Parts: sequence; structure tokens; C-alpha cells
Amino acid sequence: MASMKGRRSRHHLGTGGSHQLVSDDESGHASDSSPKEQDRFLPVANVSRIMKRSLPANAKISKEAKETVQECVSEFISFITGEASDKCQREKRKTINGDDLLWAMTTLGFDSYVGPLKAYLNKYRETEGEKNLMARHGEPPSNEPDDASPAIPSFAASGFYSVGEAWDQRKK
Repeated sequence: MASMKGRRSRHHLGTGGSHQLVSDDESGHASDSSPKEQDRFLPVANVSRIMKRSLPANAKISKEAKETVQECVSEFISFITGEASDKCQREKRKTINGDDLLWAMTTLGFDSYVGPLKAYLNKYRETEGEKNLMARHGEPPSNEPDDASPAIPSFAASGFYSVGEAWDQRKK
């Protein structure tokens, strides 16, 4: 996995999907140019829910652990998105797509994630294409859940999920 250690500046999402460069202060914490630091993080409830799926049912997660993971995953997303955004700007495009994110992950050294994510992206596109086709032909929607993305547990069971072998084993 690529290391972001030693980088003294980071990309953070700003308003409107653009990113801004924010430097670390002397304490190692990100200096904040927005009035509310939490605005640049994923909601902690969502992060906590994902964390709980990977742990035994009786496991407890401290507030500090949730907030630490919240900051890390938010930073990771900003890091990848910033690289993809730079690529799109060089190519004079305004929209970042899934392929741009996969390219950014490869460029930044996160190659081991690209294969599983590419398979997931293809499955997602296939599902969306089928939905669009049915909508054009006036077919009623299926009784499947309203979630547009393929379910993560079934994706993991398909063998594409290469990270978190303990999670995979727990689900069997």
C-alpha cells in the first residue's frame, strides 16, 4: 500500500466538489480553513456502521477510534479524489468518473485495491444499465431493494473482496 506518511500537505474537498490544499501545522494536525472541521469528514455514524460490520457483534468501539478512522478514510478519499481531479483538469474535463479514481489509485500506489474495485465498478455499471433498459421499455421495477449499488456482502462472497479476510471468514 502506498504511504502518505511524510507528506506535509494534503488535498481536502472544498465546497462544490473542488479541492483545496491544506497544510499540516506543527502538531501534525491539519490546519482548517473552513469554519467547521467536521464538514470535510464523512459522517461518523456511517463510518461507525461500516466498522461494526467488520467486528464481532459484542465488540465495542471507542469514540476516539471512530473519530480516528473517520479522519483517515476522509483523508484517503480526498487524497484519491484530488489526484483524479488534477487528471480531469489537465484533460479539460469537469466530471470525475470511476475510471479516473481507479487511475488515481494506481498512480498513488494503491494497486492492490484496483482489481476488486474495477470488478465492483463493472458490476455496478451492469446493474445500472439493466435498470435504465427496463425503465426505457416501461417495465415495472423489480421487487429488489431500492439500493442502486450491488450489496457489499454479496460482493465479498463473490471472492472479489480482497481486503479484510477476517470479515470474509466471519460471513461464511
